[in-house]
Amino acid sequence: MKQSIFTVSEIRQLTADTYAVSLDGDTEAITAPGQFVDIALPQKYLRRPISVGDWSLGHLLLLVKEIGEGTRELVHLSKGTELDILSGLGNGFDMDDCGSAPLLVGGGIGIAPLYGLARSLKERGISPTVVLGYRTGADIFFAREFSDLGCRVLMATEDGSAGTKGFVTDAILNARDVARDYLMACGPIPMLKAVWNLPGVRDGQFSLEARMACGFGACVGCTISTVNGPRRVCKDGPIFRKEELVW
Repeated sequence: MKQSIFTVSEIRQLTADTYAVSLDGDTEAITAPGQFVDIALPQKYLRRPISVGDWSLGHLLLLVKEIGEGTRELVHLSKGTELDILSGLGNGFDMDDCGSAPLLVGGGIGIAPLYGLARSLKERGISPTVVLGYRTGADIFFAREFSDLGCRVLMATEDGSAGTKGFVTDAILNARDVARDYLMACGPIPMLKAVWNLPGVRDGQFSLEARMACGFGACVGCTISTVNGPRRVCKDGPIFRKEELVW
């Protein structure tokens, strides 16, 4: 974990409520896709945990959905605003044990950490298939960016306005040529449960969300039950192995 000052370099609106927030600062503590940062905002007592969308030396990309006062303030900051950020929080996806063609599954804003994961996998010569789930076609973001990485992209929308009608599980089951023995997933809990239960899924890694007060394991407020006993999502996660989870 590292505390440092980041500067807003650009905020780009992607959909009605989703934004790409670009920041310049010290990214040295970020070592793996799937980690998160904790952002201090003016007049807010608690920091806001946000998944790392992607990063490079001196640059951080966050994909943020406006869902409350904190995220609303964050996505409307002016260019040049300085933010106190804790970076390098949580564990990341293990890319050494995912095979040569893992299936990356994201729902809604849970898609965010999968972009940096897909880029990192491609750099290792691993070719993931990416399955993205949205409510409607108007909610689609970053599908083109995944394609530009060279990933095969499957989409599902609940109303059928783009891709497969239904959920990510429908898109996966409809694509009979896609191996699904190894998953790397992030999204709402109902989605994670559904893909966890898909037939043929041998193993995988699942990124969980939880309300966090501190972000680094001190308050134990984000504790969940696992087969190995209580675990903190912020410190022991947010990535957990398939066999660890108790739904």
